[in-house]
Amino acid sequence: MSLNSFIENLQNHPEINLSAQKLSLDKTKIHWTGIFGSAKSIFASGVAQQCPGHHVFVLNDKEEAAYFLNDLQGLYPEDHRLVFYPASYKVPYQIEEVDNANVVARTEALKKLSTQENCWIVTYPDALFEKVLTKKKLVSNTMKIEVGKTYSLDFINELLQEYHFERVNYVYEPGQFSIRGGIVDVFSYGNDTPFRIEFFGNEVESIRTFDAADQLSINTHKFFSIVPNIQGKMILDGMDSFFQYLNGDITIWIDSIERAKESIKKEFDKANKIYESLNQEIKKTLPSDLFINDNDFILNLENLKVIEMGTQSYFKDTTVINFELLPQPSFNKNFNLLIDDLAENQKNKFQNYIFSNQPKQIERLYQIFEDIGGDVAFTPISTALHEGFICKTLKLVCYTDHQLFERYHRFRLKEGFRKAKQALTLKEIYNLQKGDYVTHIDHGVGQFSGLETIDVNNKKQEAIRLIYKDGDVLYVGIHSLHRISKFTGKEGSVPKMNKLGTQSWNTLKSKTKKKIKELAFDLIKLYAKRKNQPGYSFTADTYLQNELEASFIFEDTPDQFKATQDVKKDMESKTPMDRLICGDVGFGKTEVAIRAAFKAVADSKQVAVLVPTTILSLQHYRSFKERLGEFPCNIDYVNRFKSAKETTKTIEKLKSGEIDILIGTHAIVSDRIKFKDLGLMIIDEEQKFGVAVKDKLKTMRTSVDTLTLTATPIPRTLQFSLMGARDLSIINTPPPNRQPVLTEIISLNEETIRDAISYEVSRGGQVFFVNNRIANIQEIAGMIQRLCPGVRVGIGHGQMDGKVLEQNMLNFIKGAYDVLIATTIIESGIDIPNANTIIINNANNFGLSDLHQLRGRVGRSNKKAFCYLIAPKFSLLSSEARKRLEALVQFTDLGSGFNIAMKDLDIRGAGNMLGGEQSGFISEIGFEMYQKILNEAMKELRNDEFKDLFNERTTDQMGSYSEDCIFETDYEVRIPDHYVNDVTERLSLYQELDHIESMEKLLEFETRMKDRFGTIPKEVKELFFSFELRWLAQKLGLERLVIKSEKMVGWFIADPTSSFYQTDVFSELLKKIMNMGQGYRLIQKQDKLRLVVEPISNIREAYQKLNALYEEKEAIESTDT
Repeated sequence: MSLNSFIENLQNHPEINLSAQKLSLDKTKIHWTGIFGSAKSIFASGVAQQCPGHHVFVLNDKEEAAYFLNDLQGLYPEDHRLVFYPASYKVPYQIEEVDNANVVARTEALKKLSTQENCWIVTYPDALFEKVLTKKKLVSNTMKIEVGKTYSLDFINELLQEYHFERVNYVYEPGQFSIRGGIVDVFSYGNDTPFRIEFFGNEVESIRTFDAADQLSINTHKFFSIVPNIQGKMILDGMDSFFQYLNGDITIWIDSIERAKESIKKEFDKANKIYESLNQEIKKTLPSDLFINDNDFILNLENLKVIEMGTQSYFKDTTVINFELLPQPSFNKNFNLLIDDLAENQKNKFQNYIFSNQPKQIERLYQIFEDIGGDVAFTPISTALHEGFICKTLKLVCYTDHQLFERYHRFRLKEGFRKAKQALTLKEIYNLQKGDYVTHIDHGVGQFSGLETIDVNNKKQEAIRLIYKDGDVLYVGIHSLHRISKFTGKEGSVPKMNKLGTQSWNTLKSKTKKKIKELAFDLIKLYAKRKNQPGYSFTADTYLQNELEASFIFEDTPDQFKATQDVKKDMESKTPMDRLICGDVGFGKTEVAIRAAFKAVADSKQVAVLVPTTILSLQHYRSFKERLGEFPCNIDYVNRFKSAKETTKTIEKLKSGEIDILIGTHAIVSDRIKFKDLGLMIIDEEQKFGVAVKDKLKTMRTSVDTLTLTATPIPRTLQFSLMGARDLSIINTPPPNRQPVLTEIISLNEETIRDAISYEVSRGGQVFFVNNRIANIQEIAGMIQRLCPGVRVGIGHGQMDGKVLEQNMLNFIKGAYDVLIATTIIESGIDIPNANTIIINNANNFGLSDLHQLRGRVGRSNKKAFCYLIAPKFSLLSSEARKRLEALVQFTDLGSGFNIAMKDLDIRGAGNMLGGEQSGFISEIGFEMYQKILNEAMKELRNDEFKDLFNERTTDQMGSYSEDCIFETDYEVRIPDHYVNDVTERLSLYQELDHIESMEKLLEFETRMKDRFGTIPKEVKELFFSFELRWLAQKLGLERLVIKSEKMVGWFIADPTSSFYQTDVFSELLKKIMNMGQGYRLIQKQDKLRLVVEPISNIREAYQKLNALYEEKEAIESTDT
């Protein structure tokens, strides 16, 4: 059954028709009772369909409004009547804290109200509380721009300045504009996306919307309107309440008038209080001019049609309409109960509907029903609802999948340009700034000193200027940018600069390579040994396995699903599994481990779970126990909290096979512990164990299936190179239904801290307070006890006695403390779902990755989580610290920090993955250079020592002999500054260009340039063509190509032992060069072979002359194969 027929069916409800009838009367007041869950949105929209005009739905708060809106969006996708009207700022009179996304949503709503006759507006009291620009003002301040009309650029510039728009290089949020030549980008407050206006002279040639994140066009338009900020400073002279915008037929739907009135009164009192505390010398607008009070609100309602949907009615003479609905019952994930319930409904002639926007969930339900053997019919409907209900009148049962599986259901609101802001923040963090350290693969560590235009044979060229030790200068051409990389070492460390022309860099490079080779050699050897040993192959999934996977409280992310499938496939294969799962904090690695463990138990095998700390062992014990509580499975643990007697008893049980899953610290691998039939070993954070334990694991690994988990992300580039040595599963996507952690920067204000702690404790939660100075930790504890009497405070730091610390942590886990004041000791993975607020003192002193890891401690359940960063005023912070904190506030979603913290975490990840001694090299040569050398080393090992093992290698094409081709020329190939005038942008374009490796990508790049900067000039076209020339030279086995003074010189591979020189292809190429005669010469000097071609008048000719050899070469290759 389709969604449409379901909605039509609901329209037949007698109470809906009665309500629609009553609404034809003026100022009518109706009270709906007996209505639950998403029935409110479904039935209200049913009435709204029958009654044209504006419908305003007022819910109790933003969260309820967002769920209501999502329900309507699910029922009426792409419906232009629907619009969300949020509040624009957090605190009255703090205009600088206005959230631009909300201003855009408000403007959009008001624009629709003044231009359309039929709108459905979803809002909440805080949003109605603020007054807005009068209708007249909005119209007179809106400027329309159309294609084909003429406007002077100066006029547009002045107009935008007058509207308080800010001129920037790149537009990424509302209220910004930029002018580049004949292209004007504007982000108006009335639209979700910015507009790009392209002029030809003074005439508007085209108008396009573009994506602020990648700055590329989306659609073309005939016209658009520039709307100023309706909450801005320029509008304080003409304000009206939202209700003044409502004309025509209006119906107000409200959850609880009493609560809305209270909420508005509270906000108004707060505004008054703030107004009184303001500096009276600076004239501020009165609260009554900016906000409405509770009496105005009620007066407005009295003159309109109102339908109340709460438990009590505010107005006396209302028509009561009772729907007699029931809420969705709770089945506690007991699917047998669910089957009985659905069957009972069927018997009573009820129609069963299950709502889910996840096809996978419906599939799972069918599978579970089939496995349990329940023959029930239900109709899946592919849209999500927030809460299910039962309607007796129409004999309908509407259940939602997330309530059946007891998962958290997240609401979604538009987040248009937040992504753009994030993209820009990332770009800023990665961009090369003057003074940054860089590593050049041939010359070592130097300092970046900017992009310079230099003269080569009277032609302009752009190059990067690097400064080395003793002031030596090196210019790097734009074709060699891939040979340099930004130096990323440990945060804050300053690298040692190299001197040009000395051997020290090469020595360090070869030493690093040698070490890497030794390490990789061992890894690959272990891998080979495992591949040749038979292991136990597990049977396919049982229905219990399906039920376990379906009952997971969050949705599986694609990565998590893939990791689960890979693990199961490995377990079912004959060779022993050795898989490593990496993922950020809270990405669901434990869930994958639990599924694997259960699969082993279902095959009557035992599982050992090895963790680094005692606390973690208890925590894992709790999470395994909770997750597998309803399944036939015995779980136990060994650690030092157990008495000797209890431990002996556990060991006996294990030996006799009564225990299925044993969790513990390194004691698990001791000789004392004997398993009856061990089938799977799960290791958490392997890098934290000592050498002895690791060696023991190495021997076990060759015969027992092993699954290793790590939270330190392993850098992308390392993954590929290590692929040969380990099976990796990377979980990169965050769980979609996790609540983002609300992050705020605050100053050390006792009131704010008190409110944060008491709010969390009042909802039964716990608080982390991170204070990294042990000296004043007691003072902080005293302060919190003074602020919040009755709150139980615990302390934890690394200088305490180990036992006391563990006991304190345990008490916190068990809920004996409400607040834990700790140093960063909590960063290492303790997981307390009940702790949902974290306050970090002096957050400006932490690195990005530390802050990210700390924030990952909260927001692990389906409660809203808060993270407060205490820092001095922005004016006192260094720009680095400010950037870090701002980045953290922007990236509130889990896993987005994966991007920001990437660099710093990468270094840790590499260190952990490859052993401690490697970290030393990384800090000397920089991380990215380390990756380059690692890749080279792995490639050499694969090609030489382990040729047979890696039989997946395809036969080598000619192209892979020359790894890289360095290109230099005196022709003008560059991006001129009149085309792209921003230096950092030019540099980042050069960097991107230099990493392009295919024609297809080059063409894409060209299209993007044209879209962003206008018609491409000749020099840039030549620049693009020079890349084709470079690739061609590489295919011919040339490592370096120089075109200067009308002469082209190409150097063949420098290594005389290269297998390239033994191929037929090379000898045929030589013959061909000899036969070419005039203009082609081969010169051999000190074991180096060079090809010289002359005369060359331009780059195109150089390409043709090389291509003549290449075409010939292709013919030879085809006869070769």
